[in-house]
Formats: sequence, structure tokens, C-alpha cells
Amino acid sequence: MAGVMTYAYSGRTSAGKVVKGQLDAPSEGAVVSRLRTMGLTPIAIDQANAGTGLNRELSIPGFQKVVKLKDLSIMTRQMATMIGSGLSLLRTLNILSEQTESKKLAEIMKAVRDDVEDGTSLSVAMAKHPVDFPPLMISMIRAGETGGFLDSALEAIATNFEKENKLRSTIKSAMTYPIAVLIMSLLAVIIMLVFIVPIFQKMFEGLGGSLPVPTQILVNVSHSMVWLGPLLAVLIIGFWLWWRTNKNTERVRKFVDPWKFRLPVFGTLMKKIAIARFARNFSNMIGAGVPILQALRIVGETSGNWVIENALNDVGESVRRGESIAKPMAEQAVFPPMVVQMIAVGEDAGSLETMLEKIGAFYDQEVEAMTESLTSLIEPLLIGFLGVVIGGMVVALYMPIFQIATLVK
Repeated sequence: MAGVMTYAYSGRTSAGKVVKGQLDAPSEGAVVSRLRTMGLTPIAIDQANAGTGLNRELSIPGFQKVVKLKDLSIMTRQMATMIGSGLSLLRTLNILSEQTESKKLAEIMKAVRDDVEDGTSLSVAMAKHPVDFPPLMISMIRAGETGGFLDSALEAIATNFEKENKLRSTIKSAMTYPIAVLIMSLLAVIIMLVFIVPIFQKMFEGLGGSLPVPTQILVNVSHSMVWLGPLLAVLIIGFWLWWRTNKNTERVRKFVDPWKFRLPVFGTLMKKIAIARFARNFSNMIGAGVPILQALRIVGETSGNWVIENALNDVGESVRRGESIAKPMAEQAVFPPMVVQMIAVGEDAGSLETMLEKIGAFYDQEVEAMTESLTSLIEPLLIGFLGVVIGGMVVALYMPIFQIATLVK
């Protein structure tokens, strides 16, 4: 906001404790008013030059701070608990903006608090930060505000975020060991090519004669590492920065996402993750009273895959014409028959929310089981592959030694 400055303050609580911190406000009077709202008696207020000199925060493309899902789930759970306990919304936002551990999220909550203090609704204030607050969260909060059950909506959002965070943690923990082994092995290969192979090459040159083909290939690769290594590093970093910037664009998702489902083994896993996310989010939005068409659109955007998003857009168009949800879903190959049948039963019985919740729980279990199986399979395959690569390099290095006697003669 124009004219907003950062003020460093110190205030005293009702218990006599001195509290220090910073607030963004248009004037010292606004700071005093806000401190009193927070239950503090102002002691000192000074303007802080947070945006100049060495205190200025730099923004580098691809390295901006983002709000983690774990921090978002903790904040939402705390918010639901405080509102459910009878605290006012403004008081709740004040507390969250001060005690949230994530610096980025704390700054966002301060901005949300300022907007709510000026008379803006919570959903509209959060909608000003679409990168940090997902559309599903904003829509469910809006439905909770309209229906008068904001605390229940926040509880559902927090539960959803916690399940999503658990799913991500399961996948990350399962893949940590294989990825760590692969990175360490690649470093070992690079070290051998850059430092070990040249030592053996000098020894081979003193013996005379021609090198075996595998050894010569290894020497040639070692020579190429002088320019190939830096080039690969630049290409990898450049691609990573480009991917961070463009991975969510329509053009990239339309090309990449269909291939994710076609990958051997991993494609099935990614599809189950997307179906679990779709069912869980759809169930929560229906339970919060979000209209079906709006829920389908938002669930598609949060599914994490363009194929499902596009399919749900088609389903939404059919529903707009008066059809059921299950019928157009059956025409989309991305949805398994079991999912379609359970949704059809839920529609007929008036228990669509419950059926979707069961689908989400089923696929969450499927993802966990498949992740464990993949981990058990990947580890021996990875060890065998690395044994072949590193063992092959060692054999190639020692092949000329086996010919020493002939070369000497």
C-alpha cells in the first residue's frame, strides 16, 4: 500500500512483560491503535528503514521464498482452533501474524490483517495472495463466511492440508535414500574421471603401446570433462531456473503432464496421487457448500495435472447442461471405472461427499503401498546399476596393467 512504512515498536502486556517487534502502518497513530488492539501499551515507536541499504531484500528469479504447505497447514489449524474458541477474527489474525514461524507467511498474514481491519472480508483479503493461498482454500473460506461456519471450513482445510503434507512427506522420505545414493555415486564417477583417470593415463603413456578400447573411451571422456563438466553444470542450472519459472504455464503443462501418466511404473503412481488429491479436495469443497461447477473448476486447478484439469473442465460443461457428474466422467479415460462407479452411487444415494472421501482415503493408501514397493525395488536396482558403472570403470583402468608384461617386452 502507498505510504505504508515499517515501525519498530516496544510495548508492555497487561502482565508487565515488554514485547518488541515491527509493524507496517501508514502512521505512528495507526501503530498505537494496532498495539492497543493487540493488548499492548506502547512504550516506544520508531520508524525502521527496512527497505534500504543492506536491509533490502533481493529477489532473484527462481529463488523467491515460498510458503511451505506444512506452515500453511499449521497456521490454518491454529486459526480454526482460535476462531472455534470464540476469539474474534481480527484478534486471531493479530496473533497469527506475530507467532507464525515462517517469515514469508507472517508478512502475508500482516497484510491480510490490515485488509480485514479496513473492512475487507477474509476470503477477499486472502485472494490478494493467489500464489500463497490456493484457490481451494479461498473458496472454502468464502463458503464458510457466507454460511456462518468459518471455523468448520478452516478445520476441513487444515485436515486437507495435513493429509496432503503427509502424502508428500511419504513420497519424499521414500525417495530420499535412492536419490542420495545416486548423487553420491555420480560425484564418485566425476571425481574418478577428473582426478584418477589422468594419473593412470600418464602411467600408461610411459609403457608404450595402444590402450584397450574401453580404457581409451574412458580417457577420452576424462579429457572431455574439462569442457563438458562446466557446460553440463550451466545447462542444468539454466534448465532448473527455466523450469521453476515456466512449469505452471499452460503451454508447458499441456506438453509435459500427459507424459507423466505414460511413464513406466512412475506414471501409475503419479496418476494415483492426482486421483487421491482430486477426490479429497472435491469432498471437502462439497462439504463446505461450494457450488458444484465452481468446485469442479477449482479441484481441476489443484489436481496438479493438466490432463485431469482438462477432463474436469469437460465434466463441468456437461454438468452445466444438466447431466450428472458420473456420466461425463465415464467418458474421460483418466478416471478409473471404480472412481466413476462410486461417484455414481454417491450421487444416487445423496452421499457424494462421503463417497469422495472414501475414494481419497483408498488412493492415499494405494500411493503409500506403491511408494514402499517402489523403494524396495529401486534400491537393489540402483545398487546393481552403480556396481556395473563404477566396476566397469575400475576394470577399464586396470586392463592395460594386465598387458604390462607384453608391453615391456
